[in-house]
Amino acid sequence: MRKVSPSWIIILTLAVIKFILPFFLQSPVYELQRDEYLYYQQGLHFDIGYMENPPLLSYLGMISSWLGGSTFWIKFWPCLFGAATLVITCLITAELGGKMFAQFLAGLCLLTGAYMRVYFLFQPNFLDIFFWTLAVYFIIRYINDKQSKFLYAFTISLALGFWSKYSVVFFAASLVLALLLSKHRKLFLEKKFYAATALSLLLILPNIWWQYDHNWPLIHHMKELQETQLQFVSPVDFIKDQFLMLLPAVLIWIAGVIWVSKQSQWRFIALSWLFVVALLLFGRGKSYYALGAYPMLLAAGAVAWESWSARMRWVRYVMCILIIGFTALIVPLLLPVYTPEKLAAFNKRNGFKHKWEDLKEHELSQDFADMLGWKELTQKTEQFFNSLPDSTKANTVIFGGSYGHAGSLKFYGKDDYFKRKVISTNGSFLLWIPDRLYFKHLLFLNEDIPAEAAELFKHFEKTTMVDSVTNHFSRQLGNKIVFFENIDATGLKMIKGRFEEMKKQFRR
Repeated sequence: MRKVSPSWIIILTLAVIKFILPFFLQSPVYELQRDEYLYYQQGLHFDIGYMENPPLLSYLGMISSWLGGSTFWIKFWPCLFGAATLVITCLITAELGGKMFAQFLAGLCLLTGAYMRVYFLFQPNFLDIFFWTLAVYFIIRYINDKQSKFLYAFTISLALGFWSKYSVVFFAASLVLALLLSKHRKLFLEKKFYAATALSLLLILPNIWWQYDHNWPLIHHMKELQETQLQFVSPVDFIKDQFLMLLPAVLIWIAGVIWVSKQSQWRFIALSWLFVVALLLFGRGKSYYALGAYPMLLAAGAVAWESWSARMRWVRYVMCILIIGFTALIVPLLLPVYTPEKLAAFNKRNGFKHKWEDLKEHELSQDFADMLGWKELTQKTEQFFNSLPDSTKANTVIFGGSYGHAGSLKFYGKDDYFKRKVISTNGSFLLWIPDRLYFKHLLFLNEDIPAEAAELFKHFEKTTMVDSVTNHFSRQLGNKIVFFENIDATGLKMIKGRFEEMKKQFRR
């Protein structure tokens, strides 16, 4: 196959659009999403591992904090890696033989569908997709050029993917199995493959050691996910979502599956996608976990459509117009471009229903509802805290029932003294609770007072309902701010004992 050069003007133009577009589209009414507060706070507590996820994302958050910690610098990273993923996808297209139109079409597909939302959220998914795509690019380069450096780059990409999100294990297993079943199985007879694999294992050892040293919090986290979220994942919905996530580009990636299936050189691409979907389906993974497997199919599909439309070039214009037009119609489903009121009206008018983790239907998608109410919660909490006498503040701890509560207080809080008072037992926040903790009063934030803690709160002398979140569209609607005063010695011992018991689970 004759080498095709990348069309850099087209690629870089699309990459710039990919980077800047979300900043112009999202309404300024919306705040950071619940999970983003956690990942940013992780960056302020440097470590080689965290309770919920590997640390690479948090290192980016740390850099954002050096640059001022504004929303822009937090959103900078998903937008940057979104642009980088688009570039790599176009380069894969060129490696598969795609010329100018194919590269444009592949890049266009990265501007639409679920990729529009994923690449504006500071969550591990944007790194996950990038490193899956990068790994595919390097294995294709190795197949085309037979240079050892690309094999090492392939395994290093998977190692960096491991430092981004553990789901890369599914993709690595799928790729290995697909290569074993392809004409490239002789790769596993080469010493350099095992040398490259050993290097990647060496790179991930620090994080594995951290998991071991903390009694495998990943297993604890996955068990919690299984009980609260994954058990509700429907296999039918999972399959349906594979088509809906990238609906504007569905004809492209399906064409990609067909095209690579007919090419013995590239059949492993289709097999690896099939194995990833199967593993996630039987493992009850969320549908978007598979998003990293689609850029390679979009690249292959773009090559296919370029070939099929060689004698009917008008098809190319129709294809691009359909993708752009359809994307424009569904942008409000991908990014919160309207205010909550207008977005709710849009959803109602078009019959769009949004089911949350509570299995109930709501006016906004859960992601968008999770971008509201945090500033209100912080302002009300900090205002009340500042109204207390200095002696009372000195003996008060602010407890967030979730990492969203605690993280938003630390992010939007204006006073450093106020922010230092915030603790939580949720996720990684648990490990950051000081071992020596003394307080008399508790400013408590949560959806409600947990039933298992009701007896504990009886050890306070006085309870005052301070306020609650009133934003109708927020997932935090009704979340309470409660002030508990003057805990007795028994209650303090119980709380500190409970904290210590929880932290012991993650210590050897």
